[in-house]
Amino acid sequence: MSFVAVNVLSVPPGAGSTLEERFARRQGAVDDAPGFEHFELLRPVEGTDSYLVYTRWRSREDFEAWRGSQEFSRGHAGASGRPDGERPAATGSTVWAFEVAQQSSAG
Repeated sequence: MSFVAVNVLSVPPGAGSTLEERFARRQGAVDDAPGFEHFELLRPVEGTDSYLVYTRWRSREDFEAWRGSQEFSRGHAGASGRPDGERPAATGSTVWAFEVAQQSSAG
């Protein structure tokens, strides 16, 4: 079964649209990574202020290889690596890791 990584992002009030715009600029950047299966950016509606970045991979090894890649480094560069030195939209990050124990899909 697949491996799931959920990155929990602490986003200050008013910075959500900036975070979403930055993800939109990089949309599809991970799609060709070996073992990549799925991506979702989840906007908080109720119960939390944190954004969730959900990715699903064929294996943990594929996820770790992507985290060690140049593409990952470019996408997660510090302020000096962003256009015009822009600052991060999130103030904190925690990664939750899961193995898929069961799954079901519509139709």
